[in-house]
Amino acid sequence: MHYKFEFRSYQRRFRQPLQTSHGVWEIREGIIIRLTDETGHIGWGEIAPLTWFGSETIESALDFCRQLPNAIKSETIFSIPDNLPCCQFGFESAWEALDDHLKSQIPNLKSQIAYSGLLPAGKAALDRWQVLWQQGTYTFKWKIGVAPIQEEMNIFDRLIEALPTETKLRLDANAGLNWQEANKWLGVCDIANIEFLEQPLPIDRFDAMLDLSKRYSTPLALDESVATIKQLQTCYQLGWRSIFVIKPCIVGSPKLLRQFCQQHDIDAVFSSVFETTIGRQAALNLAAELSRHNRAVGFGVNHWFNEDDERNPVS
Repeated sequence: MHYKFEFRSYQRRFRQPLQTSHGVWEIREGIIIRLTDETGHIGWGEIAPLTWFGSETIESALDFCRQLPNAIKSETIFSIPDNLPCCQFGFESAWEALDDHLKSQIPNLKSQIAYSGLLPAGKAALDRWQVLWQQGTYTFKWKIGVAPIQEEMNIFDRLIEALPTETKLRLDANAGLNWQEANKWLGVCDIANIEFLEQPLPIDRFDAMLDLSKRYSTPLALDESVATIKQLQTCYQLGWRSIFVIKPCIVGSPKLLRQFCQQHDIDAVFSSVFETTIGRQAALNLAAELSRHNRAVGFGVNHWFNEDDERNPVS
């Protein structure tokens, strides 16, 4: 079957810049694609690169889209090279959106999903959690490795004291800690009963993270280390059995992700890359289908954008 192919790029400005150990992020850029089959049905997909996680750049994704003809075949969709994982996800999810069988399986599962709300780094978290809590959020994630460690630990103490006892808190270092800092944080996490610490060390320190995962009671989660399906497979083969944070929009082929998750009973947390509603729905479909361990998904991020951003993008 042939599909009519169309695409457009977008930009969405964060309400406030997102600070991580990778730097400051002000504008989310991506590409919306549309496939129309021979009967007139439409499937939407999204390409939402996160270059510092190892995905392709927005420029290379646009180059790929521009070189495609106006009508493409299924073979094109399923032969996108591995160095374009966001394109793999965007095209396959658009193709899946045309499949009524896949769509019918998801709604009941999605209604059971709980969300983790992303707090801003630093002191702003001390005010923000209350707004999310009043909206029904019970799991929170806070970025660390942004400011000096003692400054962050002081804020952390205040945050832990303020949060209601029924909440869960996760910490995300975005690979921004060294060995000494990671040990210091994990010692504190064990006392505070933190749900997990995400990616404390850079991706080239896998052996050290494996060692850390056995030293403390607080679970560790890999994030940057498992950005793509190939990395997921590699870390699993090397012995990682703690948590995997999976960002569907950058991981690559949904088909291959399903195969991996169905072959291995991994403890997975599915997470956002600040995609629009189109990518979000496709990612949540996968989360609903593949989650096994009843953890809140990392999609509580809508408050980082204005509600009308998708109708009125920056450009």
